[in-house]
Amino acid sequence: MQNISMQLHLLLAALEEQPLHTYGLDASTLAATIQGLAYDSRNVEAGYLFIAVPGTHTDGQRFVSEAARKGALVALGETWTGNEPPPLPYIVVSNVRIALANLACAFYGYPAQQLCTIGVTGTDGKTTTSNLISLILEEAGKHTGLMTTANFRLNGQEWENTTRQSTLEAVDIQRLLRRMYDEGATHVVVEATSHGLELHRVRGCAFDVGVVTNITHEHLDFHKTLAAYRRAKARLFEMLDASRDKGIGSKAVAILNRDDSSYEILKPYCQVPILDYGIETPAAVRAVDIQFLAHSTRFRVVLPDAEGIIETQLVGRFNVSNALAAIAATYNQGIALADIARGLAKVKGVAGRMERIDEGQPYTVIVDYAHTPDSLAKVLDTLRPITKGRILVVFGSAGERDLQKRPVMGQIAAQKADFFVITDEDPREEDREQILQEIAQGAEAVGKLQGRDFLCIADRTEAIATALTTARAGDTVLLAGKGHEQSIIMGREKIPWDDRKVAREQLQRVLNRQQGQ
Repeated sequence: MQNISMQLHLLLAALEEQPLHTYGLDASTLAATIQGLAYDSRNVEAGYLFIAVPGTHTDGQRFVSEAARKGALVALGETWTGNEPPPLPYIVVSNVRIALANLACAFYGYPAQQLCTIGVTGTDGKTTTSNLISLILEEAGKHTGLMTTANFRLNGQEWENTTRQSTLEAVDIQRLLRRMYDEGATHVVVEATSHGLELHRVRGCAFDVGVVTNITHEHLDFHKTLAAYRRAKARLFEMLDASRDKGIGSKAVAILNRDDSSYEILKPYCQVPILDYGIETPAAVRAVDIQFLAHSTRFRVVLPDAEGIIETQLVGRFNVSNALAAIAATYNQGIALADIARGLAKVKGVAGRMERIDEGQPYTVIVDYAHTPDSLAKVLDTLRPITKGRILVVFGSAGERDLQKRPVMGQIAAQKADFFVITDEDPREEDREQILQEIAQGAEAVGKLQGRDFLCIADRTEAIATALTTARAGDTVLLAGKGHEQSIIMGREKIPWDDRKVAREQLQRVLNRQQGQ
């Protein structure tokens, strides 16, 4: 991507509201050329505009002095709270996150206005559905970009998302959209989380297509109520505009799940045509004659004006639903059903989503990102009919996140698994043992006994090793909650971690011990 710069006064013209106040902003500063945008002072370079974003643990205003030392020309944020005047010209706005999105769009030349942009939201299945849409578009010959919790793709090249952000900050999204456009992409799929929508990270993405997978219990630590969580998801559909014409043939449409309660919740927010999909409920895009096999799924998809056979290596009813969402989104944009079928047939899986780990052991080991009550239940329901022996689960619940779901997770494991180990999943600054006991309470409430039916082992490596040692031929061991993630958060430190890597290492140790006997 070529170097981009813009005079400050032109950049500020993109703000939706006039600044409330300025400190030290004179004509020469307004005429100065801004070389880049940064919301993290560690990324500031000479000539940058620093955006002081208030965060959960700290406020960006604390780093304005560091930004000035590193060469920032100007800073922007909400009301200045320092005892001394700002150390560089400072612009006060009423909502810094909206301003951040406005500035990012303008600085990178509004790339979304030249792309067919597809936003995918929901509690579970966002990453898989986003990947399916992207791979179908690629199969149809489209130059495609992708941004998800797990991975990025651009024109067939893939790399992992190591940021631990499901939806990037607005500056990062617009920078990546610009790169994708410059490198020939015509379609971009963006995973839009409730945080990303509520915090205006995807503002300016000019979505043509909005897709929802489902809406269940999650992120109440942030949204406080289920109603507020649902309202955040609805923002994606409010962003769709039937009158927007990018001149590229994209069609505004809302893809809603007729089987999910989100359908009736989101429908009033849609001012564009709705294309619904479903399995249980009559819908415009529907799966019938579903055959669930151990390593694949086959079904007939019925569309408004066509039907065909879909075969995929993905397993489980929830993945049929994900596939239907991807089919609806791409078929509506003019992708032929034959291309859709070929694309879905080629998909081998998504990193950390029902990913099999095989080191020659006589039982199945699966790594999955399931970290909500609904997703854990669905994965266990999928594994039950294809497991000859017992189901063993290793899982936890994140610290400083939705507390209400902890006992629910314990109850689901108790009801749907034969044995489980409760362990760490990003404890952050919470008492890790306390988190485990709060999960355990849900299991005990339905009659399970700690030490007999389940164990609490905070150390995730030890927990995984215990489950693998306990497993017998024909069993399935599910390692849930981390999936693709490359770190585990202890305190405020991100410690390198990969469930898949740890599983392979521990499997090799277990197998070596057994062979040595």
